[in-house]
Order: sequence, then C-alpha cells, then structure tokens
Amino acid sequence: MAKTKAAGSTRLGRDSAPKYLGVKLSDGQKAGSGMVIVRQRGTKFLAGKNVKRGGDDTLYATSEGVVSFTTKKKTRFDGSQRIVKIVNVRS
Repeated sequence: MAKTKAAGSTRLGRDSAPKYLGVKLSDGQKAGSGMVIVRQRGTKFLAGKNVKRGGDDTLYATSEGVVSFTTKKKTRFDGSQRIVKIVNVRS
C-alpha cells in the first residue's frame, strides 16, 4: 500500500461564473427604452404593458416610463389557477 496519494490532477475545482439574475429595477423606478428590468430563468415574472421578453426570459422595457409590479390570477390550460407577477412600464 502506498504511503502517499498518487500525484495527479484533481477532479475538483470547476465552478461556473455567476449569472447575476434577479430584479434590476424596482417598483416606481424610471426605465428607459431597452433597459433590463428582470433577469430570470423561466417565467417567474410575466411581461405586461410596454415590456417584452428576450430569448433568455429577460424582461426589458420597450418604452420610457415608470416600472410597476402587479399580481394577477392566471388560468392554466388544465383549468387550474396560479398567481403570477406581471411587470408593466407606465408612460
């Protein structure tokens, strides 16, 4: 039996870079056209008025205005309901 471990490369030490997800503009803050409001994976927040969803589910403003967050009940296709958070930009 060997007294010391074999000198080889470790299988540890790999980590991914942080993605910096979350809400970037709060309720009541001013948003310019094209500004990122929420960075997310999946649709935790839904796009409302003057807000579009990007390819990676990021929500961004399409026009200048004030950001507002609202909640609403949404009916799914199977008839069940869930409460969703909607992001709007009011001009």
